[in-house]
Amino acid sequence: MRDSRIEINGRLYRTPGRPTAVICLDGCDPAYLTRGIPDGILPTIASFRNMGYFGYAEAVLPTFTNPNNMSIVTGTPPAVHGISGNYYLDRETGREVMITDASMMRCETILARMSHYGVPTAAITAKDKLRKMLGRNLAGISFSSECANEATTVENGIKGVEELVGRSKPDMYSADLSLYVLDAGLRLLGRQQAKLLYLSLSDYVQHTYAPGEPQSDAFLSAVDERVRRMIDLGALVGLVADHGMNDKAKPNGEPNIVFLEEELERVFGQGAARVICPITDPFVRHHGALGSFVRVYRRKTTDQQALMEVSASLPGIAAVIDGAEAAHRFEMPLDREGDFVVLADAHTVIGSTHAEHDLSGLAGHRLRSHGGLHEQRVPFILSRALNQDYQLIAKGGHLRNFDIFDFALNGID
Repeated sequence: MRDSRIEINGRLYRTPGRPTAVICLDGCDPAYLTRGIPDGILPTIASFRNMGYFGYAEAVLPTFTNPNNMSIVTGTPPAVHGISGNYYLDRETGREVMITDASMMRCETILARMSHYGVPTAAITAKDKLRKMLGRNLAGISFSSECANEATTVENGIKGVEELVGRSKPDMYSADLSLYVLDAGLRLLGRQQAKLLYLSLSDYVQHTYAPGEPQSDAFLSAVDERVRRMIDLGALVGLVADHGMNDKAKPNGEPNIVFLEEELERVFGQGAARVICPITDPFVRHHGALGSFVRVYRRKTTDQQALMEVSASLPGIAAVIDGAEAAHRFEMPLDREGDFVVLADAHTVIGSTHAEHDLSGLAGHRLRSHGGLHEQRVPFILSRALNQDYQLIAKGGHLRNFDIFDFALNGID
């Protein structure tokens, strides 16, 4: 390696002196830990309260998978890396586009820069929608458990992933989609094929089961056991989340939805505005493409202020903000912002129209989702104690989830 400190997106990072694994516990609301630790489900993670660092940080808005994973691996807010949703409207073409590659990224990742400085690096994700972004310019290993059977040396830096893990790729709607990521990371650590790892899980369990339910407890226990094995292999482990999760259903179990585009058309006529739901991704059974943050684009000659006032008057709406102000306040790229954004309260989601949301996959469980201000608080945990400088930063600062690589690489002696 050429140097022990590398400048990446305005920050200096030390190259890892020991194997280092940062795990993104997708959708891990703090409530899962506050329930799991007293119940003895998380003995390893609970031990970090004494032997490491155990705190909380703030995720970026919107609190969706793509913006936050990209923030974590770049150490920057969306205004810098350019990814502000899973799905967007291209103003120039008028097309609505699902983000499945790295073409919209505007800066380098910590992983790529470390790999080019000679650090054996791996990025493993549950969902293949993230894989190309996480693996952008990475001179190392990058694959998803969703497509583990398709990994090649040319495309992913590795082949034979199913043989490596010891089982076939898991079902995409299963807890094993995440555990497979951790098991692959453990194999790479054990074989010393990677010294710096980013392991990004799925939030299938958190979308489906509340804190304290047997299924979520079993999943967290399995995660905790794998974290212990990483510690046993000598790794420093950092744990963070891309967003929290809240119940978004009515008392009778029905999803609590505001179909905003329909509401606006009821007042202003058909075609008055287009509502874009940036949570939209290939995993529609998780959430029915329903989250607590949407972007609204004015059509025709409808007055924007009038559209915003009607939106703000609807039950369950927490905030309506002009696009430019939202981009500034939440550090999002201005040129990719809507005319205005609408955020729901903790127990409400926003959709466009009934016809655009398939809710059949939600049968059998209450809708749990994310995207708004109420899903910003996330765990921020390290398996070893912070040095004096970073203890002071943690005590006096405003931690963001994208500080985790800084703390893992620079904050521990």
